[in-house]
Amino acid sequence: MPALVLLGAQWGDEGKGKATDLLGGSVDYVVRYQGGNNAGHTVVVGDQKYALHLLPSGILTPECTPVIGNGVVVDPSVLFSELNGLNERGVDTSKLLISGNAHIITPYNVTVDKVTERFLGKRKIGTTGRGIGPTYADKINRVGIRIQDLYDESILTQKVEAALEVKNQLLTKLYNRRAIEAGQVVEELLSYADRLKPYVADTVLVLNQALERDKVVLFEGGQGTLLDIDHGTYPFVTSSNPTAGGACTGAGVGPTKISRVIGILKAYTTRVGSGPFPTELFDEDGEALRRIGGERGVTTGRDRRCGWFDAVIARYATRVNGLTDFFLTKLDVLTGWEEIPVCVAYEIDGKRVEELPYSQTDFHHAKPIYETLPGWSEDITKAKTFADLPKNAQAYVKALEDMSGAPISAIGVGPGRDETIEINSFI
Repeated sequence: MPALVLLGAQWGDEGKGKATDLLGGSVDYVVRYQGGNNAGHTVVVGDQKYALHLLPSGILTPECTPVIGNGVVVDPSVLFSELNGLNERGVDTSKLLISGNAHIITPYNVTVDKVTERFLGKRKIGTTGRGIGPTYADKINRVGIRIQDLYDESILTQKVEAALEVKNQLLTKLYNRRAIEAGQVVEELLSYADRLKPYVADTVLVLNQALERDKVVLFEGGQGTLLDIDHGTYPFVTSSNPTAGGACTGAGVGPTKISRVIGILKAYTTRVGSGPFPTELFDEDGEALRRIGGERGVTTGRDRRCGWFDAVIARYATRVNGLTDFFLTKLDVLTGWEEIPVCVAYEIDGKRVEELPYSQTDFHHAKPIYETLPGWSEDITKAKTFADLPKNAQAYVKALEDMSGAPISAIGVGPGRDETIEINSFI
């Protein structure tokens, strides 16, 4: 039962799409288990670049069956826009499966997300405004709309009306917005039903039967560990569980079937949105990382905040996910620095702290303690083995491995599909 979980070990945007796509030729199923179109993966295949938001990265691999699990929230208009874009570029999307238990992002979820964020002003979370949080809130409040509801108009109408009873009160009386007409929402949602139907399946049954047949299943997280609703830098987090445990609940597969958990680490650190970021740089180094690394959100289009590598959060990710391996990405971006600082601990109220503080207040006040490693100037994008890397680049990787608590089994040395050094096979 070779089931693998692949997830971000920082604040997201670590390069999960490249890693998932790299493994796609070796796996039978790639499963998104949480999040929605607030995620963004850039995958480079040959001279073609693909930006994926909702679809599993494995959709670009013909041999693989891509699956959207029950833990994902789905905006049908975004889904069809992505499918249309891939079809126009000659990508076969017919094998996609979508859980009938996945919740739908309705038009009113998007409206509530946008007006709430604006209302918060300086206290805003930094959401993408795509309705993700309100949809998960509806799910927990048991007023959510699931994909299977599209095939029973009576139930769909009842659920939409019930959800709008409260939301329209908020929109009209608190936010001074127009009420949303339930009938219009129902009509729009029903318009997606026929096109969605060929993709809808009991994905829990499909995936468990696949594992029983010794098929290889890869579970793909949408955001990073530090954005997890339970284990991230709350409240500046996403609304679901991208950590390894989320794969079990978001896809309906038991934890005893997970054989390997792979964390994606960027060779430096980035973050989008609000919240604490101890190693964030506000100088020319930060701007250089942003420029060379192309650090702009795939989904949001916002510039990413950039900083040096943080070994404290890497160790934390190893612990809460039970990581067995790391995939280190964007090592090539660091080429050209004479010296590269690495955060090895924090200073909080004059004390050295080696592990991530559980207190939000302490984390906000954490100051990075750096060790400086020698850099390299040689081009590493053509390296095929670890030995091909410059000695200082090898030493940098080894230092990060020692500090992070799990072996680095693959290294990204460029954006291309083939620009990866595999040290230990994941499968």
